[in-house]
Amino acid sequence: MQMRSTGIGIRSAPWAGAAWLLAAPAILWFGALAFGADRPDEFDAAGLTLAARGHMPVADAFFRAVTWAGSILVLMPLALAQALVAWGRLHAPGALFLPAALAGAALLGFAAKIAVDRNRPEVATLIEMPADASFPSAHTLQVSAFVTAWLLAPGRSRRPGSLEIALGALLVALVAWSRLHLQVHFPSDILFGLAAGILWVLALRRLPVWSRQP
Repeated sequence: MQMRSTGIGIRSAPWAGAAWLLAAPAILWFGALAFGADRPDEFDAAGLTLAARGHMPVADAFFRAVTWAGSILVLMPLALAQALVAWGRLHAPGALFLPAALAGAALLGFAAKIAVDRNRPEVATLIEMPADASFPSAHTLQVSAFVTAWLLAPGRSRRPGSLEIALGALLVALVAWSRLHLQVHFPSDILFGLAAGILWVLALRRLPVWSRQP
């Protein structure tokens, strides 16, 4: 009886890993239900007001620059470069984990924007207001997915240290706050984008394909 249960567990593991991929869409769906209305609630309005109090020339210039760290135009070349280096070491599908995770996160955010179609904040912004929908924050979703995938990438020579984790977390926090400081997103757009990016990568990493050897 015990052997049969173990066998079933092993066979069902890939399916269980695939099921976890629904966690990120689920958290976005929940966020859309809770905060997807065009009219911001008290939480979103208070967050925008709080961020606006920090506007000053130095901070504005800094966050205009740092927000690019969440752009797919910056992150994808970095992910592909890491995959190229990893492929020379692994010669296995695991080398492609980082760009695959980032591409999936970007597509997830794009699909959610189309489905929810939330209007951007009606406030004065420090950059040109993006033309796409507000929910979720794609920059936050992408940078959180990138950093999480970078820390969990297969074939790393060692476990990520405290400094790497701290620097990664700092980058994610700066990009996330930049979207609020620039007034192009509601706080809920950012928080649910952050959660979805992390959940997506954690679920994707569970798939056995990344452990296959050449």
